[in-house]
Amino acid sequence: MARLPRLIVPHQPHHVIQTGNNEQPVFHDDDDYLAFLGWLRAAAKTYKVQVHAYVLMPNHLHLLVTPADEDGLGQMMQWVGRYYVPYFNHKYGRSGTLWNGRYKTSLIDADAYFMLCSRYIESNPVRSSLAARHEDYRWSSYCHHAGIRPDGLIIDHPKFWELGNTPFEREAAYVALFELVITSDDITRIGNALLKGWPLGSEQFKAALQNKVKRRVLPAKRGRPFKIKQETA
Repeated sequence: MARLPRLIVPHQPHHVIQTGNNEQPVFHDDDDYLAFLGWLRAAAKTYKVQVHAYVLMPNHLHLLVTPADEDGLGQMMQWVGRYYVPYFNHKYGRSGTLWNGRYKTSLIDADAYFMLCSRYIESNPVRSSLAARHEDYRWSSYCHHAGIRPDGLIIDHPKFWELGNTPFEREAAYVALFELVITSDDITRIGNALLKGWPLGSEQFKAALQNKVKRRVLPAKRGRPFKIKQETA
């Protein structure tokens, strides 16, 4: 099924992925990761995008973010690329595109999927065998949420605050979540939504979202024209 036009809704969390062209590495050493995170921190502040979770993998990256308006997320990603790509190309004597097209994103139903997506993102290094433990990987937000190392890039989402009344309670509850297995069905569901631009949430959430934004947010069913529910006075 065709990918839908990108959907950005202010004040809603979005899962973002950007991958290297032809799956080539986009980070080679510590300086690359640090440079990218520095520009991301500046851009997020400038364009009013809250970053709740992230992981930088050697050939791709994931973000969990909430933009304040419809344009901020795209402006943030464009701004970071405008600085990072020339830096990377100059450093490694290359030219041309670094990314495999534009970033992809999926709008998230926070009540149903926020914490799962946060775990999905921060567990990438362990699932990919880049680290034995989540806290061993430097380039993710896990250590911030686990209370190991604060990260100035992160603005905690209300769903994280609901985990406990004190920082210790929230951190302990978050760490405990990583003892739960992310099922293959969950991985497939998250991946499909992300790569195809679908919202990730309950059917009620999707229906309400579609009516709110007055556009199709899911692939049309064959033979059935899309209709917007009209609001009554």
